[in-house]
Amino acid sequence: MRLGEADSLWAVRAPERAGAARWSDFYPSRRETSDRMIRSLIAVACLSGSSPLTFADDWPEFLGPGGTARSSDVAPKAWDESQNVLWKADLPGTGSSSPIVVGDRLILTCYVADEPTAKRQVLCFDKVTGDRVWSLDFPIDYNEDRFQGYLTEHGYASNTPTSDGENVYVFFGKGGVHSIGLEGERNWSIDVGKESSDRQWGSAASLTLYRDRLIVNASEESQSLIALDKATGNELWKQEAGMLELAYGTPRLVNAGEDDAEIVLSVPGEIWAFNAGTGKLAWHCQSPMTGNVSPSVIVDGQTIYSFGGYRDSGSMAVRTGGEGDVTDSHVSWTNRSSSYVATPLLHEGRFYWIDDRGIAYCTSAADGSVIYRERVRDLKSGRPVYASPVLIGQHIYVVTRRSGTIVYPPGDAFQPDARNVFAGDETDFNASPAVSDNRLYLRSDRSIYCVAESR
Repeated sequence: MRLGEADSLWAVRAPERAGAARWSDFYPSRRETSDRMIRSLIAVACLSGSSPLTFADDWPEFLGPGGTARSSDVAPKAWDESQNVLWKADLPGTGSSSPIVVGDRLILTCYVADEPTAKRQVLCFDKVTGDRVWSLDFPIDYNEDRFQGYLTEHGYASNTPTSDGENVYVFFGKGGVHSIGLEGERNWSIDVGKESSDRQWGSAASLTLYRDRLIVNASEESQSLIALDKATGNELWKQEAGMLELAYGTPRLVNAGEDDAEIVLSVPGEIWAFNAGTGKLAWHCQSPMTGNVSPSVIVDGQTIYSFGGYRDSGSMAVRTGGEGDVTDSHVSWTNRSSSYVATPLLHEGRFYWIDDRGIAYCTSAADGSVIYRERVRDLKSGRPVYASPVLIGQHIYVVTRRSGTIVYPPGDAFQPDARNVFAGDETDFNASPAVSDNRLYLRSDRSIYCVAESR
């Protein structure tokens, strides 16, 4: 589906529309702008003391530290049930959310469809042994979207948790946002909306941490971007706009160590950047990504790359900074090459991904031009890939839904070194992998696997 002119950013912000934001809500005043410039000069001396407690071997959020989807670890290129699998643990329910690793804990979410007591669960395993450490139940005692449409493709547990090294934060869509201690104790829970949707797409965006706050893309739940106090769950700011309903990417941070850090999100037809502290709109630009936007934006220094839209409607590069509409001044390029579901991997000036139709891409970060586009043979399922690629050492790992994990090197041609299949598991592998201490973690709708070189 495509949005008409009435759904442009300007119309969404019009005060007469129910729930729309005013320009004064989005943009800071001249006084606020001046104060922001002064604060930026002394940012180094005024950094928040609430630094994350995660460590180098942690994989604390969707696509790893900072969402960069890369690890210097060494993982096997080949494995199956009989080799290089350190442990396997069965799961009580399904899920497309990725596992995260914090210290010696591996944490993931799942959906258990036990009628009439359906629930979501948070599970914690010992990352070395695979022993279950604890689990928490979150009953579904509200009206959830019916299991039809695209919900049948990814299910009810698609949002990846995040952690600051002290607590784990999980997002369960209409089931709310929850803070949990690393020993499994409940800290707080908050509702971020329960709007019903006729699309039956469900919730997908993962959480982002910035200093003392948790950023929630509650697109399906309340068409809003929300900042919560991570200690209490109290709402710090909230921005509402109709176009957020079709934005499923995870919010990303630019200049995360600065007082004027920005939260960037790609929405249908535009990219928005908000001041992370105040929630005020810093800048926006037009984009070719119309319709629903699933991939997260990719941050490379002061450049933002965005992919997505229906159906693979485009990609673009834009420089950060500026105020207001920066389409004419900051957009470096736009291109038709794109990914519909997966967030592409940026490596040495190129993007790599395999799309949901089973086509392997490599494109240039300089202008978006295609370096190669090749169909991957012998993939099962009508939509064979949902997971995003991860670079481990010198190889790219792409998890397919029912045809194993494809391992291949970056380069000018698509030349896979291996395709690794768990023959005994025919359920969907929708989740992107996690990496820690030279161990690769893969989850299906049935099990979680720890893959590493056997000693």
